Amino acid sequence: MNAALFLIIGCAVLVVGYIFYGGWLAKKWGVDNSHITPAHTMEDGKDYCPAKAPVLMGHHFSSIAGAGPINGPIQAAVFGWVPVMLWVLIGGIFFGGVHDFGALFASIRHKGESIGEVIGDAIGARAKKLFITFAYLTLILVVAAFASIVSNTFKATYVDGVLDQAASAANASTAIISIMFILLAILFGFFVYRRNAPLGISTVIGVAGIVICMVIGLNWHPIYLSYNVWMIIVGLYIAIASVTPVWILLQPRDYLSSFLLYGMMVLAVVGIIGAHPVVDMPAFLGFKDTLAPTGTSLGYMFPALFVTIACGAVSGFHSLVGSGTTSKQLDQEKDAKPIAYGGMLIECALALISVCAVGYIWKEYAAGTTVTPTVVFATGLASMFSKVFGAGCYNVVYSMLILAVSAFCLTSVDTATRLARYMFAEFFLEPGQTRDDLTGWKKVITNPYVATAITVVAGVALGMTGYAKIWALFGAANQLLAALGLLAVCCWLGKIGRSNKMFYFPMFFMLVVTLTSLAFTIKAQITGIIAGGQGVVWFYIRGIIAVLLVVLAIVLVVEGIKALSRNKKTAAKAE
Repeated sequence: MNAALFLIIGCAVLVVGYIFYGGWLAKKWGVDNSHITPAHTMEDGKDYCPAKAPVLMGHHFSSIAGAGPINGPIQAAVFGWVPVMLWVLIGGIFFGGVHDFGALFASIRHKGESIGEVIGDAIGARAKKLFITFAYLTLILVVAAFASIVSNTFKATYVDGVLDQAASAANASTAIISIMFILLAILFGFFVYRRNAPLGISTVIGVAGIVICMVIGLNWHPIYLSYNVWMIIVGLYIAIASVTPVWILLQPRDYLSSFLLYGMMVLAVVGIIGAHPVVDMPAFLGFKDTLAPTGTSLGYMFPALFVTIACGAVSGFHSLVGSGTTSKQLDQEKDAKPIAYGGMLIECALALISVCAVGYIWKEYAAGTTVTPTVVFATGLASMFSKVFGAGCYNVVYSMLILAVSAFCLTSVDTATRLARYMFAEFFLEPGQTRDDLTGWKKVITNPYVATAITVVAGVALGMTGYAKIWALFGAANQLLAALGLLAVCCWLGKIGRSNKMFYFPMFFMLVVTLTSLAFTIKAQITGIIAGGQGVVWFYIRGIIAVLLVVLAIVLVVEGIKALSRNKKTAAKAE
């Protein structure tokens, strides 16, 4: 495989998909700029706040990206580059893009409310309650995992209780750069939104500020703290970030952090095309993962490929972002296509870059010597870049890539916290109600500060105790979210009389993928329970959760089928 040709062909297919299929979807659904978006009709200067399209793209892309499009494709490479490439391209254009675009569009037609409210409208109140409960618990797991990832990239290393400053220097650099970056973002937001500074000039200054922060952080990093201390600090940060007005931190930080990602992708493309290596990664390695570089096999290609790649092709988390924060900031309906559908396809491009990275160091990956996805990603791309521009730039490029991944994890964790706050409040609302209509304990518990505190405490506590024990279920849970998101938009479009046939196959396929994955999981837990021994309680816990997810999927699908049937009967009577 020639890495440059692989990337060029893949990106060309994504561009064609965006222009033609994305445009066709917008026409079929009736995307119309004459509709005033909730960012204007419900503007409150806090959660509902119109954002310029480039700024909102920065927020949306930074929130949905995280480490997903890097980790997934690299782990799935054990099946060969052809299956990965095909699923990233087909999945991104016909599954993920449709899912993300549809979720955002449905939300802006529902006052910027979450996909749970769309389900309530299109399917029923019981389905809404079930979905929101499931989505909220999934977001708690996301907060736990991403807070843990961030804290691990910041933490100091101790040997026999003594700080190893040399081993901790890289993490300390990442931490101080991240702190300075947050302060820079606040200043950017203040001048752009409160002093009306021109966005173009402010962007140039902001990007220059990022470079200065990196230079300072690489040479001055005085903060050395343990993992647990960083978990508490991250918890306090996300608690504050998730309740502050979006213009203060969320919009400017995510906009500026997107330039880290764009910069990372530019470096990657220059390295891949400049080095244009012919890598020895096999095109196809079989229908079962026998390579298992990490020591644990992914199992059979179906469903493992479609669950593992996740964010690189389709991800349920995206529908929560699109219908949670992005829809409350969308300035015009026409911006939905480039931000949601385009954002998904850019993530697909990042997934293809990740495949090139693992392909370049395939021997080390296959041998199990370099297997951590972020390290594989940074090592492969930095190696290609240094091949073109000299070995002296390797360390700088490697550090920039690791920093970019860390920044997106931090973005994702506080976005997830804000989303969880929204969904927590929506659970207690009846159709047509707002929080102002609530009374008593419901009024108290849905207070933004109370809901945020509950979410942060639960997420950080799980991150410090044992989220890894149930993280293996996240892939299936995330793809179940995607299937249910597709189901929700499908039912809603049918209810309003718009074309929804493009949802049928993606929705059905993702349900089959999810249920098959959960069936394998349940089987593995039963085997563990029978074997007994230490840790058997976790086999019971994972098994029970997996069974509950299967029941949830079946109940919601049955409710969805009933809703689709009602819609068809209503349409037939109208005709």
